[in-house]
Amino acid sequence: MAKQGKRLKAIYAGLDIDKSYALVDAIAQVKANAKAKFDETVEISMNLGIDPRHADQMVRGVVGLPNGTGKTVRIGVFARGAKAEEALAAGADVVGSDDLAAAVQEGKIDFDRCIATPDMMGLVGRLGKILGPRGLMPNPRLGTVTMDVKGAVTAAKAGQVEFRAEKAGIVHAGIGKASFDAEKLLENAKAFIDAIQRAKPTGAKGTYVKKVALGSSMGPGLKVDTGSLSGS
Repeated sequence: MAKQGKRLKAIYAGLDIDKSYALVDAIAQVKANAKAKFDETVEISMNLGIDPRHADQMVRGVVGLPNGTGKTVRIGVFARGAKAEEALAAGADVVGSDDLAAAVQEGKIDFDRCIATPDMMGLVGRLGKILGPRGLMPNPRLGTVTMDVKGAVTAAKAGQVEFRAEKAGIVHAGIGKASFDAEKLLENAKAFIDAIQRAKPTGAKGTYVKKVALGSSMGPGLKVDTGSLSGS
């Protein structure tokens, strides 16, 4: 949580933090209050009525944000031969096989997303204790274990984000920068929300989307009226 200095106290003074805002209004407020000296990331958080400890209640997937995230994403690819060349041509930042695995084992992880061809998973699997806790382990369900290296790299560079429910049933993601037009942030937010709705697990009972909040890197979180989500 952002430290409540003079700037943040002034923001809170002008907000009703107990109010639930329509999604479009929450975006406008977040943009208006993102006054840090850098371009803050706009973040969405959704509290879901699930228990991720049960396999039939896990929510996990990927979604392409139509307007990107505004963040430069470094891509690492485990591949050999023609597929390694394909990855480099598509814009991957780090490409290799045994040499890349050795670098990872030494703690040199110079990428934010990791992609691998299926034949590399025997090698990559041995790095699970390093990549797994960082959320970097390639997964076929997320499209990061694939022969379509070009497509995977292009999607990741274009603004594809991964999501995964945490222990408390919360999913969150950055959906753009405060400098984005409000309409672009709204489109990104709706794309993320729609992806979460589509990912509703079979084991989820009762209310699925319980709470939603929107905020920026250094700003307060605002409650979003869940009734406004479908009509925003």
